Amino acid sequence: MGPSGIDPMRAVLFDFYGTLARAVSWGDTHADVFARHGLPFDGERWGWNFVGQANDGDQHLEHSVSREAYVAWEQQRLRQRARACGVGDDDLDALVADLHLASKTYTLQAYDEVPGVLEELGRRGLIVAICSNWDWDIDKAVASAGLEGAARVVVTSAQAGARKPNPRIFRHTLERCHVAPAEALFVGDTVYADVEGPLAYGMAALHVWRDDMVGEPEPLPAGAMRAGDLRAVLDLTRI
Repeated sequence: MGPSGIDPMRAVLFDFYGTLARAVSWGDTHADVFARHGLPFDGERWGWNFVGQANDGDQHLEHSVSREAYVAWEQQRLRQRARACGVGDDDLDALVADLHLASKTYTLQAYDEVPGVLEELGRRGLIVAICSNWDWDIDKAVASAGLEGAARVVVTSAQAGARKPNPRIFRHTLERCHVAPAEALFVGDTVYADVEGPLAYGMAALHVWRDDMVGEPEPLPAGAMRAGDLRAVLDLTRI
């Protein structure tokens, strides 16, 4: 039995953004897009969420039946928020199309140690999976970070119909890995979604808190572990 108390270890599930990869650059902000269309931007009415009305833990099965349905839902939420900011019908379609494109425009990069860690886990025969609160096209994001093919299983909340820490996305990912919760370690940078959720579902959990992260890390629940980067995963899964 390893130091995490998992026996046997068969799979490691990773959060994606903030755990495996970081942003090098983003597209235009929503305020930039409004300005380009000559429209006033009301940040208070717009709200904090980049796409809007999709919070961690939410379930959205009816919008996850297909890529077309999910993209339509993303655009619908942008449309509602634009109307709340006073955008009229004449400007709405062009603005929403531009806002949606901006939300998909980014350059990502894997953290330095990530490719080597994932390769070594695979060499040891462990199933490597990504389980992320992300949009439908997470494969494109993974590839843009240089990690295409590094994970055997890739699951996004958009396709699973629920956002971490909703148990549905954990169940969906583990079923695709063909492992039980007690045979898996979850690794992520968010305590609520990537630590508390996996622990409640029966997985072990490792919280990653890197040196460049802002502020102080949240207290961990009993049974969770914390490390400064993903090299700790290799120690926890060493036979």
